[in-house]
Amino acid sequence: MTHPLVAEDGEDPGAAAARITGHAVRGERRLSGSLAEVGLDGGQLVMVKRADEPGAMHAEAAGLCWLADAGTVRVPHVYGYDRRWLVTDLVPQGRPTAHAAVRFGRGLAALHAAGAPAFGAPPPGGLVNAYIGLAPMRNVTGADWSRWYAEHRVLPYLRAAVDRGTIRPAETAVVERVCERLPDLAGPAEPPARLHGDLWNGNVLWGADGHAWLIDPAAHGGHRETDLAMLQLFGCPHLEHVLDGYQQAAPLADGWADRVGLHQLFPLLVHAVLFGRGYAEQALAAARGALA
Repeated sequence: MTHPLVAEDGEDPGAAAARITGHAVRGERRLSGSLAEVGLDGGQLVMVKRADEPGAMHAEAAGLCWLADAGTVRVPHVYGYDRRWLVTDLVPQGRPTAHAAVRFGRGLAALHAAGAPAFGAPPPGGLVNAYIGLAPMRNVTGADWSRWYAEHRVLPYLRAAVDRGTIRPAETAVVERVCERLPDLAGPAEPPARLHGDLWNGNVLWGADGHAWLIDPAAHGGHRETDLAMLQLFGCPHLEHVLDGYQQAAPLADGWADRVGLHQLFPLLVHAVLFGRGYAEQALAAARGALA
């Protein structure tokens, strides 16, 4: 049986790292079915990731570079990618602290303020047909956030969840009602922010250098409250300090806390498509809460 980290052509992570970086490899350690830590000649460690979905490594590399270009939150350097492999710096792990969390919140506010050309805009050189985790995500642009969020973030995953039997057809009305009322529920208009796009706690690495680092983005132009809502969805160390730092740098619009469920609707529906009924029930609860 072929190891998941060995490509169809027989290339393994070490060989991919050597080819992409141009450095000899001293050793490798498999971390999961898609990740390996590879030591390069000279002692440098890199992370090697494999994916078979068309364009996945291209989209991720473009997203990392776009986030890094803002010069705000730390992002691993991208050495290169091809249709199956992505090679980046490895981030030495540390412990989350309140100080690092406040600094992360300020940096995240600055990242969002770096902006995007439009809602749904992909990173420069990125793809329209990208991904959020293992789910396809189309980066189609729009000028009005409410209409764009409904058409390109909420409704596609609602339909996919129904197609998979995760959400029953009779249950869709509450989500559709949220989409109809979005102009009234969305709060004050905001310019497109430069989003990480998949900002759950697992994609925030607390480095040994005392900084938070961002990995695995689904980067696009969006509403800044969406990143913050996703960060709250699955918990984050020192979250209150992250939010304090953010508010110090770029105060959120009045009523933002009441809109958290509205912005969580998108990632919850994605999770309902990927992982089943439990997330579908959370999505329906978020929709009901947004209408309350």
